[in-house]
Amino acid sequence: MIHQYKLGGYNIVLDVCSGSVHVVDEVAYDIIAMFEAHSRAEILQAMGEKYPALSEPELAECYEQVVGLKDEGKLFTPDTFAPMAGKLKEKTAGVVKALCLHVAHTCNLNCSYCFASQGKYHGDRALMSFEVGKQALDFLIANSGTRRNLEVDFFGGEPLMNFDVVKQLVAYARGLEKEHNKHFRFTLTTNGVLIDDDVIDFANREMSNVVLSLDGRKEIHDRFRVDFAGNGSWDRIVPKFQKLVKAREGKNYYMRGTFTHANPDFLKDIQQMLDLGFTELSMEPVVCAPDDPSALTQEDLPIVMEQYEKLAQLMLQRDKEGRLFTFYHYMIDLTGGPCIYKRISGCGSGTEYMAVTPWGDLYPCHQFVGEEKFKLGDIWNGVDNLQIQQEFANCNVYAHPECRDCWARLYCSGGCAANAYHATGAVTGVYEYGCTLFRKRMECAIMVAVARALGE
Repeated sequence: MIHQYKLGGYNIVLDVCSGSVHVVDEVAYDIIAMFEAHSRAEILQAMGEKYPALSEPELAECYEQVVGLKDEGKLFTPDTFAPMAGKLKEKTAGVVKALCLHVAHTCNLNCSYCFASQGKYHGDRALMSFEVGKQALDFLIANSGTRRNLEVDFFGGEPLMNFDVVKQLVAYARGLEKEHNKHFRFTLTTNGVLIDDDVIDFANREMSNVVLSLDGRKEIHDRFRVDFAGNGSWDRIVPKFQKLVKAREGKNYYMRGTFTHANPDFLKDIQQMLDLGFTELSMEPVVCAPDDPSALTQEDLPIVMEQYEKLAQLMLQRDKEGRLFTFYHYMIDLTGGPCIYKRISGCGSGTEYMAVTPWGDLYPCHQFVGEEKFKLGDIWNGVDNLQIQQEFANCNVYAHPECRDCWARLYCSGGCAANAYHATGAVTGVYEYGCTLFRKRMECAIMVAVARALGE
């Protein structure tokens, strides 16, 4: 399968199964488009009629170059990955590499679009005790097999509402590393309200990454990210975020925003983040019930698609000015990229990655917490809901019938199981709106990578 599109002044041809990306002229672009359905004679005749200024030998040479690329396995490469899909996951069965620790099922903000019901996850407010967190880390080590690098996300609600336990758990994990030949990589996700010098010092010393929630423009951020008195949080958190990022001195962080029906023109929010001095950025489309006022609509779609294109152009413009920035969804390596295991198998939710509630219950990921039928087990007894875990083990890109003919399938790996479930009622369903946005992001990401590779 190939995918052809024109963007940023480039004619781009992606060979889906080899991952090869070709930038071609108009003639080659048209020959490739006809190649599989027409004979050599038909193609050359059509090209002669469309490009009368070119001689027959010149057109024939271009045709043979396309044939050569096919022979080299760089065009029209067959899909040989489908038989591997289940077998690759079988090799890592029972191995857990990452936990999302819900250290706080409570929050000091009252964001209307929050998938976690303002941190409660449709249940009671609670804080994780050190004892529960300690057992979670022991569970991770005991189930990590020979993996050395282990990931732990401190999540909420708002995890800084339980900051003392976060510090105790990091200290406990560090004490286990040498004994078990493990290395922990910690991430903290915060709305910023409780950031102070102690948080900054600790996060910049211990956290491999920090995710900071900011929706961009003050009027957009304060429309949704309010406290329980209805007051916006922008003025309180932005100076704290700036201080933390400056103190990180180049260590990983992300400004993570959400765009909704209120701001499909989200590039303005990205520009606001850039103006504030932030350069590691992510803007995620809201996922919520269709009747939610925040939900993106079909009318928003062309606006959002245009924003992605304009964002790509902004990145290239700032490259030339020496003011580079990163957009999470445009991070792509055309020379390597994810291994085929990740491309086929996806994120590993429910198998390699799990979420832990304040009470020690295990769920496939943070977006399933609170939905009782998805409870996998607990950190004392392990996974006992094997039927649900098997659903996630079977959830690969080839488990989605709709994905088989999608050119982006080896980039999205079948998409987010939680988004699929909440949109369709099945983890192997397809959230079509999200798919449309993903395909656009990938086109833009590849175009940016092409322009950078060509030095343009």
